[in-house]
Amino acid sequence: MGIINNFFKKKPVRKRSYSGAAGGRLFADFSSMTKSSDSELKPALRTLRNRCRELARNDEYVRRYLQLLKTNVVGPDGVSVQAKARNSDGSLDAPGNKIVEKAFAKWSKTGTCTVDGRLSFVDAQRLVIETLARDGECLIRLINGAQNEDRFAIQFIEADLLDEEMNETLDNGNRVRMGVEIDEFGRAVAYHLLREHPGDYEFSNHGHIRKHTRVPASELLHIFQQDRPHQTRGAPPMAAAINSLKMLHGYREAELVAARVSAAKMGFITSPDGDGYSGDDVEDTHTPIMSAEPGTFEQLPAGMSISMFDPQHPVSAFSEFHKAVLRGIASSLGVSYAALASDLESVNYSSIRQGALDERDNYRTLQAFMITHFIEPVFQSWLTSAMTAGALPLPMTRFDKFSESIVYRPRGFSWIDPVREINAQVTGIQNGLLSMQDVATHYGADIEDVFESIQREKELAERYGISLAFQPFGNKANAEPHVTGTDEKPEPEED
Repeated sequence: MGIINNFFKKKPVRKRSYSGAAGGRLFADFSSMTKSSDSELKPALRTLRNRCRELARNDEYVRRYLQLLKTNVVGPDGVSVQAKARNSDGSLDAPGNKIVEKAFAKWSKTGTCTVDGRLSFVDAQRLVIETLARDGECLIRLINGAQNEDRFAIQFIEADLLDEEMNETLDNGNRVRMGVEIDEFGRAVAYHLLREHPGDYEFSNHGHIRKHTRVPASELLHIFQQDRPHQTRGAPPMAAAINSLKMLHGYREAELVAARVSAAKMGFITSPDGDGYSGDDVEDTHTPIMSAEPGTFEQLPAGMSISMFDPQHPVSAFSEFHKAVLRGIASSLGVSYAALASDLESVNYSSIRQGALDERDNYRTLQAFMITHFIEPVFQSWLTSAMTAGALPLPMTRFDKFSESIVYRPRGFSWIDPVREINAQVTGIQNGLLSMQDVATHYGADIEDVFESIQREKELAERYGISLAFQPFGNKANAEPHVTGTDEKPEPEED
């Protein structure tokens, strides 16, 4: 009876749920633990950082990726700083703006802007971008009272010095998480830096003693891209591609070794009795060998034969498999496959244009991030120090005027198809959809500088009696020749 009752017993109705939350053996290795961002990052931070550095040293595609970032985000000239302060009547304060721009350009030269004197400010921008991509975070100390005219410089500090092993609650109620001291709102108030690099074994005299220096947050820029709300430290953006990069590197290396072995044809001389041949030479292992030159035929002793060792490498599927894996890596890094692999074999105009546009949006995002978190804070700190020290012939009463009127212009990008895109830009200007400044910004230029340059060229041409073949921003109304002294009307054109 019990069996019959169980048979007719109503089965429970399955409730709808997310398939992504389903269990079973297929998802047994799919981690679903609830952990904070810091709890996930702390045990992995040092390993991730060191592995990314190893790839940066030895993997050609990672080197290419870092070079792409430095070239496209920073470029040859870096972010330009332009002062656009205005007078009370709305006109530009040209003398004051030039004083600020000239002084900052002087400070930005090699030997002045960094405390060690090794970098220019453009070099510093490249180092920031590379460090962020490789280490996941960048530490820059603002040094007030530096030994230069402006009494200000910056100092790069490796992320290793921010001690991730320091985690405690202080007497003032603040908490230290991986070396970062935060208040009750999670705001960084100080950084606890190791006085010596933990891996500087060859040059350290203090053994493994961990001594710290507390640096107020106002004196240090901790730059990293925050992925989660309560994240305290930065993770390398290459983290998702580390495994693929390492295994692909090993695969290429194995195929290269196999191809080299395959190119060196070898054979084994065998006999029914296993002896009777002494060879022309003897290896270190006392194994007899015979050397064969190309185009020769050797006569073997009676009863002996040759068994060839002829592996076929690289395998036919190597190229396509390599491309497929590298495409996934490029997608993770935010660059196109064509740019990362320097492979333009199968691209056309449409595909390379779309890839370039996607890349440039990523580069522009990084440019804006660098300006917000590095360029602007450094400039504002420099301006404060320079005006306080009297390095600028400007009174402190005008500080706000200049500090609030700075325009930061990153590098622009050249057109992919100049004819098409220039025509599109001209059409946009003529129809009021674009301004000339919009077009200038595309190149990383300022329209006032463009006008000034054009004016100088016109004056220079007039000075040397040269007639320009074009009229920049001219009126086409007078483009047609005008004939005077005749009433004849032009003949109508024939169909």
